[in-house]
Amino acid sequence: MTIDKELLFKPRLPEADVEVEGIGTVRVRAVTRQEAKQLQALPNDDLRDLHMLAIGLIDPRLSVSEVKRWAEASPPSELEPVAMRIAELSGLLDKAPKEAMQNFQANPEDEFRILPSAETLDDGGRAAGADE
Repeated sequence: MTIDKELLFKPRLPEADVEVEGIGTVRVRAVTRQEAKQLQALPNDDLRDLHMLAIGLIDPRLSVSEVKRWAEASPPSELEPVAMRIAELSGLLDKAPKEAMQNFQANPEDEFRILPSAETLDDGGRAAGADE
């Protein structure tokens, strides 16, 4: 089967809207393979995060310095869903963490055990049924 090679050059990156609580909705897109490689070449996670947001935000468009200003003016929980959505659209997340996050959002009590009372303590011994 042959294909029209022009189809290879036509942009087809997935896009999505992300709600920024109390602010409104932003539009994001996946990063390209070339952009992902450029992000990997950056020296640290902070720079990668700023650049990924600047690349992935399509409405509004923000420069790296504007993304930095936004990050400095907001709580971490505001930018995290935007960055995660860009990474997810780009296929940069492992499936297991995505499923864990969805599971946590659907059932947050399942992830954290609450001790039954203030009197409960850890005696430092092996759990019942633990391998010897």
